[in-house]
Amino acid sequence: MTKTAYPVAKNPLILRFHRLMDAFAKSDDERDFYLDKVEGFLLFIDLDKSQSDLDALEKEFLETGDRYLLIPKMTYYESKKFMEGFINEKVYDIDTKEKLLDIVQSKEARENFLEFVYDHLTELEKWPQYYTERSRNRIIEWLRQHELRFVFEEDLEMAKLLIEKLKKHLFDAKVPRDVSAAREVLVAKSSVYYSNEALNPRPKRGRPPKQVVKVELDPQITLDIYTTVPPAARYFLYAPDIVSATAVTFSARFDTEADLLASLRGSSRVKVDEKLQALSERLESLRHISSRLSDLREMGGSEGEEKLMKAVTELVPEEGEDKRGIMDVVKDFLPGRQKATPRTPEQAAEQRPMKTVTPIKQKRGKKS
Repeated sequence: MTKTAYPVAKNPLILRFHRLMDAFAKSDDERDFYLDKVEGFLLFIDLDKSQSDLDALEKEFLETGDRYLLIPKMTYYESKKFMEGFINEKVYDIDTKEKLLDIVQSKEARENFLEFVYDHLTELEKWPQYYTERSRNRIIEWLRQHELRFVFEEDLEMAKLLIEKLKKHLFDAKVPRDVSAAREVLVAKSSVYYSNEALNPRPKRGRPPKQVVKVELDPQITLDIYTTVPPAARYFLYAPDIVSATAVTFSARFDTEADLLASLRGSSRVKVDEKLQALSERLESLRHISSRLSDLREMGGSEGEEKLMKAVTELVPEEGEDKRGIMDVVKDFLPGRQKATPRTPEQAAEQRPMKTVTPIKQKRGKKS
């Protein structure tokens, strides 16, 4: 491997945090990921590529291997640290904590751990945020260890076109004014990642800010602009469009959360979801009926009765021209008193006559 002179970036590298998070989760003994130190692109060594492409990439690494950093592997102990940290910090139920600790010590711990978490809504609400925060700290520590100047594109509050300009003029000394001002913002932003608060953010003191309705905006995705990718490495560029951290899964078997959820079909979680959906549909129908009844009460009088009569006209035929009230309609649905069936003269004659009994009279005793 020979030393090669590379162009120097004029501002911190703009990296995709979600891509790095995905690469850190998938990197293992069978999959290798590399980060370029010059321009910030990712490489995935796909062994399914042709042998000629793999040989060309190997030659590229022998010549310019010092510009690439191997992404750390997600070892068993690293994954175990993630799971045990979540159990000790975020799980409060004693029974649930004991079950999860048993799962961590079993085979296929990552898959069984995720299946258990996705079956328990309380833990599922806490896991994605915890996993994202711990992954962020792990990536920042690794980048700081290699002394890279960087910013995460997801943290930037800039226009999409301005970010793409920064990528395009990464190695240019003379740039437009807006790009020059944006570079100063990137330099200030990159220094935050090297502070202590980047890994351990302190809670803000003082009076809490006023509650403002947060407007959720669609995440902007800028174009990938790389100008120094070697020809042999272009076939191995790793550039998935990941717009949120929830799309990155902790699983070693499934690439995306959608694949993980598809594997859980037929499990208890899916059955619970079906029951909840049926229950929500029933509640919606009850709300609809309640709103209709409230409308009838607001109309009141004969107009409300007319609406109700119109709703049950197929079941209850009208009798006469007079309008009936609500109680009259209800009486039609109630069971009436059973009337005695009339008998024929023959049945009356055959009826057995009732036997009359003469009451017994007691004799009074004679007075002595």
